[in-house]
Amino acid sequence: MPQFLRQFSATTLALLAFLLAATVMVGVAYATALVIETRTAKVVSARLAEQKLDWITVTTDGLQVHLTGTAPNEAARFRAVNMVGTLVDNSRIRDGLEVAPTAAIKAPDFSVQMLRTEDGIQLFGLMPENPGENSLSEAELAEAAGQLTPGIEPTNMLELADYPAPETWGTALAFGLEALKRLPRSKVSVMADRVEVTAISDSAAEKRRLENELRALAPQDVRLVLDISAPRPVITPFTLRFVVDTEGARFDSCSADTERAQRQILAAATAAGVTGTPNCRIGLGTPTPRWAEAVVLAIRAVKELGSGSITFSDADVTLLAGSDVPQATFDKVVGELETSLPDAFSLTSTLEKAESSTQGPAEFTAVLTEAGKLDLRGRLTDELQRQAVDAFARAAFEGAEVRTATRVDETLPDGWPIRVLAGLEALAEVEYGSLLVRADTVEVTGVTGSQETRGRITQILSGKLGQGQTFRVNVRYDKALDPVASLPTPEECAADVNAVIARTKITFTPASAELAAGARPVLDELAAILTACPPMQMEIAGHTDSQGSEGGNKALSQARAEAVLMALQGRRVDISGMTAVGYGESTPIANNATEEGREANRRIEFVLKGDHAAMVQDAGVAPAEGTAVGANGAALPPAGTAGPGAAPATGGEGPDFSNDTSPSVAPAEKTIRPLPRPADLKAGEDQ
Repeated sequence: MPQFLRQFSATTLALLAFLLAATVMVGVAYATALVIETRTAKVVSARLAEQKLDWITVTTDGLQVHLTGTAPNEAARFRAVNMVGTLVDNSRIRDGLEVAPTAAIKAPDFSVQMLRTEDGIQLFGLMPENPGENSLSEAELAEAAGQLTPGIEPTNMLELADYPAPETWGTALAFGLEALKRLPRSKVSVMADRVEVTAISDSAAEKRRLENELRALAPQDVRLVLDISAPRPVITPFTLRFVVDTEGARFDSCSADTERAQRQILAAATAAGVTGTPNCRIGLGTPTPRWAEAVVLAIRAVKELGSGSITFSDADVTLLAGSDVPQATFDKVVGELETSLPDAFSLTSTLEKAESSTQGPAEFTAVLTEAGKLDLRGRLTDELQRQAVDAFARAAFEGAEVRTATRVDETLPDGWPIRVLAGLEALAEVEYGSLLVRADTVEVTGVTGSQETRGRITQILSGKLGQGQTFRVNVRYDKALDPVASLPTPEECAADVNAVIARTKITFTPASAELAAGARPVLDELAAILTACPPMQMEIAGHTDSQGSEGGNKALSQARAEAVLMALQGRRVDISGMTAVGYGESTPIANNATEEGREANRRIEFVLKGDHAAMVQDAGVAPAEGTAVGANGAALPPAGTAGPGAAPATGGEGPDFSNDTSPSVAPAEKTIRPLPRPADLKAGEDQ
């Protein structure tokens, strides 16, 4: 025993030993508790993280495990406690979790679908029980829909929900009902901020008219999505007329049943000397699937003759060779064509005489002037026909000033009334022109604003004149009278936008997406251009310089592009085909190391997308915030003028057929055929 311990008594030594042992045991117990707490906290935290319960905080106190935090709901709290209970004994868990207060139930998204067909109207969807002032209730909507189809009660499958109506609900619903009124075959889907219209129109012209009307009626705070289709028309009779004369090769009328057939016919016509791109309608009603084959053979036959015309009216084919065609050539071509045509077609061929005389001086004329006056002169069979012709003219030329100065001639040839009425019906297809009816021919001359008019006139005369009768169609297409051709192309619209942006930039207040007051004139000018443009796909792209964070620049450019989009919508521009995209600093056009380069990179661009995708940068644009880029559009050629005659053309386009002397003969036989608008812009200065 050490010497210093000998001075203590045995009792003291025993006490000291006991204290030392107690101290050691306390230290061991404390260390063990720390290890257990740390290990427990680590295991529990790891499991909670694995289950993505990151809203729980775990603390340990000895063997106790304390859970604190706010659970999104009671189910989540219960799940968390149970999961911890699988790791430690439930008696050790101290649950300090709270549950987030229950949020108010979100109002449903109201929507109404209105389906209109020949069988009536169906209504289904969810409407607010209390639609508010100036808004249709469920009963009022059903009643209004029923008035569109008198005698047919609408099918009402609407449901109601007791929630307040959105602010724009009444406006959107009223517009949707107006769209349904104009579209007899349609589906109209109405939401608070959007109206989607899917419909079928009778023709391409009606499709364009309906689209323009609906866009003009659309409320500013409701987005309109249009999908109106125009099915292929039924062409009856299915008509085609190809002519080769001193004026060259051309179609008076062209019809095809498929796009493939159209390509074959136009290729044969080009080979025969037709220039440009003729109008060849695709429609339903072909008498045989071998239509294109027969037409190609006929076009080649007329080309070989060198002068003449071929007319198809369903399966009846009439070939008229010019008077300068030798008899031997005529016989050869007709023989080959007769043996080559498909069995469904019937061919009648005629070689025009070098000298043809009329059956008499009798004639009937009608002249329709640009001012809307119609003069009827010449001979009619009797007083009854004179009254019938006058009444027919007033009905066919509605709004025209009709002046009748005809006389009765009982010696007129048979079929004269039919020839006169068919000629007047054909003349009604042109904007202005003249009609000449004689015993041997019916000739229509005039000016039209539709490339389909020549075809329609050919159909009328071919179908209504007697078999084997001759007619001529001398109609000029005038682009200035065409409401569709006068619309600018998407490329021309983009070029106009580009010119405006090159002259004046779109400005924003510094480091924000708020349009500056100085941006109003340029936005007004852009809106004036875009409202006159046809529907097109266009991207409004926002760009910034490299100052600031990449994410912040991208967000700023996106917000600025959306601000321009909303500003255009507020000016009644159709933005259904426009998108706003922010590119941030990713596509610079200048060096960001200089102030001039950074300002050039801060810009807004207008870029055509889809079939018209193009992007042309204008080198003359001053480097400024808001440089716009678009596609250049090709300038239209100046309109020509027509030659003298009863129906002069103003601004016409294409070859002049006003002196066309080639006749056409009708078939001799008939066969049976088988976002809300943004707040007012505040004044600001561009960065």
